[in-house]
Amino acid sequence: MKRLSTEIIYIAEQAKRASEALANLPREIKNGALSAMAKALRKRKEEIIRANKKDLELARRKGPAFIHVPIGVVAIIYESRPDVTSDCAALCVKSGNAVILKGGKESLNSNIAIANILTEATKEYLPEGAIALIPTREREAVDILLGLDDYIDLVIPRGGESLIKKVVEKSRIPVIKHYKGVCHIYVDEDADLNMAQEICYNAKVQKPATCNAMETLLVHSGVAVRFLPLMVKRFQEAGVEVRGCEKTRQILDSISKLRIKPANEDDWQREYLDLIISIKIVQSLEEAIEHIRRYGTKHSDAIISENRQRAEEFLKRIDSACLYWNASTRFTDGEQFGMGAEMGISTDKIHCRGPMALKELTSYKYLIYGKGQVRK
Repeated sequence: MKRLSTEIIYIAEQAKRASEALANLPREIKNGALSAMAKALRKRKEEIIRANKKDLELARRKGPAFIHVPIGVVAIIYESRPDVTSDCAALCVKSGNAVILKGGKESLNSNIAIANILTEATKEYLPEGAIALIPTREREAVDILLGLDDYIDLVIPRGGESLIKKVVEKSRIPVIKHYKGVCHIYVDEDADLNMAQEICYNAKVQKPATCNAMETLLVHSGVAVRFLPLMVKRFQEAGVEVRGCEKTRQILDSISKLRIKPANEDDWQREYLDLIISIKIVQSLEEAIEHIRRYGTKHSDAIISENRQRAEEFLKRIDSACLYWNASTRFTDGEQFGMGAEMGISTDKIHCRGPMALKELTSYKYLIYGKGQVRK
């Protein structure tokens, strides 16, 4: 151990001295070094290949190799948006999966046109059947698809709550649910209220028809009087219909004479996908957590607070795919996460969770290289 430490310190000391000289080297010298490096690697590639073979042999002795593999055949069942046809086809092809697309009746002609264009463009590259569309409006088509567990490896429903429930109830094939997003933001008693206002406005107003938009705003009673009048006024100026609990309505009426609709039990579990929001005043972090556990859909939830301990408690105890501290729920997106295009946002906990991109469209297998070994 002491010898190893001495060797590493020596290397570090040399690097430190070299860095001082490198900082002042002319550009021509550095370019010359890079050119020499490239030439040497090309010239001595056989030496590198021999060394790599030794590494591979050691890896084989060490144990199984773990590699990602395509899932196989993925069926996508979706509703009105025809852009899903091209997006999902591209993701499945890139990840090595065949795809069967079943779109909604409202966009059948668009889906057929897009699918035909894709299959014609790829006929010299992909095997026949790699991209397939079910070209019918018949409802029975979905039922038939969901029974083909000998052919299809995974079903992904993209659409409203009723479609997803139907697929889950009828499918004999594993399903990854992209369920509704009843997303919450909790404004804590120690929140920066200016920050909270900007985050809440973004989460509701920027793109309300998305599954990562805020649907319910929870506000601690200690800041409700200072926060809600300005926040609600800004929402209403943006065309947001505000619904609130009795305490929320009392505060808004007494302080700023703002009128809002009463929120009922149904509102707390609604994914509006529109410029509508429900607001509830809570007495504590515990009450906020209990509300989210009861009405949330394990999609995306956020806390706005300057209190680290309370924020960490929120992040620990809420079981959602994406949790935010002092940031908008609108960031739940494959591209925003650096994953590229996404299939959707999975609210499941098995196989994948959150944005579902290329990696999530694969499974894995183990490779074991032997030389006649048998188990004793």
